[in-house]
Amino acid sequence: MKWFFSLCICLGILIANANNIQVSNVVLTSQNKTNGTTQVQFNLSWENSWRTSSVPYNWDAAWVFVKYRIAGSTDEWKHADLNENGHIAPSGSSIEVGLLEPNSTFDPSSNPGIGAFVYRSTNGIGTFSLSNVQLQWNYGADGINAASGVEVQVFAIEMVYVPQGAFYVGDGDNNLLKGQLHDASSSTTPFLINSESEVTLGGTASGNLSRYTDPNYDSGDDFDDATTQNLPADYPKGFNAIYCMKYEITQQQWLDFFNSLNNSQKNTRDITGSQGKSSDGVKNRNSFGWTSGDASLSGNTNASVACNYLSWMDVAAYLDWSGFRPMTDLEFEKICRGTISPIYQEYAWGSANLNSISALSNVGASNEGISTGYLTTSGNANVNNLSSVAPFDGPYRVGIFAGDPSNDGRQASGAGYYGAMELSGNVWERVVSLTNGRSYSGLHGNGVLSINGNANTVAWPGINGGEVTDAKGAGFRGGSWREPSSEGHISSRNLSNAEDIARNNDAGGRGVRTIVNLPQVVTDVDGNIYPTITIGTQTWMTENLRTTKYSDGSSIPLVTSASSWSVGTTPKMCWYNNDQATYIANKFGALYNWYAVSPTNNGNKNVCPAGW
Repeated sequence: MKWFFSLCICLGILIANANNIQVSNVVLTSQNKTNGTTQVQFNLSWENSWRTSSVPYNWDAAWVFVKYRIAGSTDEWKHADLNENGHIAPSGSSIEVGLLEPNSTFDPSSNPGIGAFVYRSTNGIGTFSLSNVQLQWNYGADGINAASGVEVQVFAIEMVYVPQGAFYVGDGDNNLLKGQLHDASSSTTPFLINSESEVTLGGTASGNLSRYTDPNYDSGDDFDDATTQNLPADYPKGFNAIYCMKYEITQQQWLDFFNSLNNSQKNTRDITGSQGKSSDGVKNRNSFGWTSGDASLSGNTNASVACNYLSWMDVAAYLDWSGFRPMTDLEFEKICRGTISPIYQEYAWGSANLNSISALSNVGASNEGISTGYLTTSGNANVNNLSSVAPFDGPYRVGIFAGDPSNDGRQASGAGYYGAMELSGNVWERVVSLTNGRSYSGLHGNGVLSINGNANTVAWPGINGGEVTDAKGAGFRGGSWREPSSEGHISSRNLSNAEDIARNNDAGGRGVRTIVNLPQVVTDVDGNIYPTITIGTQTWMTENLRTTKYSDGSSIPLVTSASSWSVGTTPKMCWYNNDQATYIANKFGALYNWYAVSPTNNGNKNVCPAGW
């Protein structure tokens, strides 16, 4: 073990002060020279962690990855490849390795572990603290000689698990002229995503995915009532399970990323001065500063504020470096809305109600919060926040609305269905569009940038000559601190195809990762979620079916008594004693007659969730 003569604790341990994620006591231990492996050991903790077996049946996690360089080198930090096995999860936790290509078999050279998810193995809520977490680094596969000295850094980013399941895009609003999506049969009918199969875009046939059009407005899509396109099966549609960053990229995260690059890469990714933002270094709350060497945050402030002035190329580089991938236009709505039915003009927290705030406390600090003593002392969004109406024209600390202990529920905290924060407002989210982004297949970054500091993953939007150098195929979703609140509607697509290469004062981003080998839950079109159990070669739901719709979204005729339910030859369903609330709460399920469940009698429809 003496060859590891220099250790470096993670520079990026402060990911989001709302949950205060910490990595500490990093050591390298248990070297196996024969196998070319060693254990990277560290302590890990974060606040407000959870795992739940009730709605939404998910958990949060830390995505942990390792960077290294030869001791004494001033070159960029390189990505450490992890083994598939050999990791040690402390009691109460699980470790799931994220392969470069999750759908393929592990290979130490061509498909290594890029990082690992660490999460609760049982239900719980609150601070989650772990000692002596160990990830097995395959240093031999990275070409490191056993006699070399190395320095290592461990980075941790908070994530939320988004289970596999069907969901809707579009909320039926055809008045805002924002190009929102709908079933091609009607501009007010949301479209059901119930698989990752290819989709026909445009036209007027039921089952096609179209968008609202108006002669005075065009969202930039190349499909409409008269023109169809094909959305390939490889384009991620949101049905499959993913992990999503809980927060937008913060200034501290950007700082840690930037300082891991070499000087040439830093020149490309510099967001100061003429490179993007105002030369005063603090405009619109961005405190990032750099001229040479390591960058810093002016006055050590705004570390946990969402990082703005990030172009598409900047966001893509950060995601590639982290082992993430960009989210798609469709995945954005799944992360916000989850599996429940759309609500007209809803925001990410599942209602059309929005509360902005008038003042901040502890400005720029790690505990920046909502100030008291003003007319508005709580809120759930940072929108329409120009200096003429609010004291700070810029983004706020990530997780700020969840930081108030009196907040309870999605609406109060501004949270998406699965717990991701600030999806409506703060800074624009970057997504892969349905037009020029259709060739995107969801490949993940490998942790390594080009020599110019650009992302270089195949088929990512903006790739030219093997590097992401423009924004073709990328767009914006979710609104921002300076935009009207309507831009924060889940289904608003005003800029979903805006291929902007600029570093704007209200643009940031976050990333996702595809998951294929975690336990899945089943979701019906009503949003009911059913845990599953595998017995032998068969997988069963562990709760009774209680959907009121077929898998195509059409309603099952409802009657109010069991006596009328059993009479006649047409499809029917009912709740015992006409008590739907009790039956749903206790997972008893609904009652369906034979004609409702038999495809030969119900018009070839499936009462079970898609795929069942």
